[in-house]
Amino acid sequence: MLPILAVTGLSKEARLAAGPGIEAVGAGGSPARLRALLDARVTAGCRAVVSFGIAGGLDPSLLPGDVVIATGIVGDTGRRETDVVLRDAIHSALSRADLTTLSADLAGVDAAVVSVTAKAELHARTGAAAVDMESHVAADFAARHGIPFAAIRVVCDPAERALPAFVTTALKPNGDPDILAVLTALGRNPTHLPALIRLARDSGKAFAALSRCRATLGPGLGLPDA
Repeated sequence: MLPILAVTGLSKEARLAAGPGIEAVGAGGSPARLRALLDARVTAGCRAVVSFGIAGGLDPSLLPGDVVIATGIVGDTGRRETDVVLRDAIHSALSRADLTTLSADLAGVDAAVVSVTAKAELHARTGAAAVDMESHVAADFAARHGIPFAAIRVVCDPAERALPAFVTTALKPNGDPDILAVLTALGRNPTHLPALIRLARDSGKAFAALSRCRATLGPGLGLPDA
C-alpha cells in the first residue's frame, strides 16, 4: 500500500508525523522550497496528503493548543475543499482525545503573518480560523495528482499575539531552529526577549497538543485504509 504523505514545515513536526506507512516531508518553513520538493516527485507516490503541524491563530477565540481540522484551504489561487471522508475520519479519531477541536478553513500564505493587525485582516478577508505556510502548497499538490487531501493544524501563537519578525527567518532549511540567528537577533534588540519567552510557552502547548493528536490518530493518521 502506498504511504500517506505528511507535509510539514518544522523538523519537529516531521519527526512527530513520521512512522510506518507515513512519509513526512518538510522544507523549513519555505513554501517555495516545499513546492520545488513536491514538484520533483515524478509521481505522487502516496495515497493521501495530510498537512500536519502548528499554525498561527486567526480566530480570536482560539487558544494555543486548540486543534483545527481543515474544511478547506484558502490561498491566493482560491479555496480548495478538503476530502470529506478523510476529515471526518480525523475528526472521529480526535474526538476520543482530550483536545479542543474546530472544523474550519485554514489560510495558506507564502509570507509569515506576524502582526496582530495582519492576522485580523487575513481573518476578515478569508474567514479562516488559522494560518500556515504549507497547507496551500500541499493542497495544490494533491489536487494536481487527484488524491485526497486533509489538514490538521494546532494553534501556536493566538490571534492577539504578535511574533517578532526575526523568527520567520530563524529556521534552517531542514526546519530546525537556527539558534545562532535567534541569539544574534536578541543581541541586537533585547526587547524581543519577552515575546520570545511567550512564543516558547505557546509553542510548548501547541506541540504537546500535536503530540496527543499524533498518538490518538495512530499509524494511519486516523485515515481509513484504502
